[in-house]
Amino acid sequence: MDDALPRNWGWIVLRGVVGVVFGLLTFMDPSITLAVLVIAFGAYSLVDGLFAVIAAIVHRRSEPHWVALLIGGIAGIIIGVSTLLIPAITATFLLYLIAFWMLVIGFTEIATAIRLRKVITGEWMLVLAGVLSILLGLFLVSRPALGAIAVVLWIGAYAFVTGILLIALGVRMRSWARGSGGPTAQAA
Repeated sequence: MDDALPRNWGWIVLRGVVGVVFGLLTFMDPSITLAVLVIAFGAYSLVDGLFAVIAAIVHRRSEPHWVALLIGGIAGIIIGVSTLLIPAITATFLLYLIAFWMLVIGFTEIATAIRLRKVITGEWMLVLAGVLSILLGLFLVSRPALGAIAVVLWIGAYAFVTGILLIALGVRMRSWARGSGGPTAQAA
């Protein structure tokens, strides 16, 4: 198994910590304005994109899927810079982009569930997820002011949960690197 990612577990943990801090700040201060949140989101996206690009470049020889990481990092940088340069337009565009995404996801989840009902039971859960996605997408389009608050909470929740997962992954990679006799274990 390639040990390039476990060897650099610290970058993954750092990305996770940034996500958790961003998520907690979003929930701890609900009076935060959308403009401040958009700027914070832009900074988060920029930093996350930079870390992803650095990881992709550093591991391009040892990681077979480094191009996907690089593309995701570049997208994060572009979104972050755009958000920081034009936050008002970004806030409105982001709201409608998220609403459109939720509508598309909702319809595709329902269509997938209809196809899956011939293969598995319990497809109703995917239908329910699709219906909830559609309802939230319609809510965002019909009530943009309330939708902005919902976006604030969803982005904070996303950053928090993703951050926890990245921290857990980084800690697990650290343990793997130490237990496998990898570079971390050899340095000890």
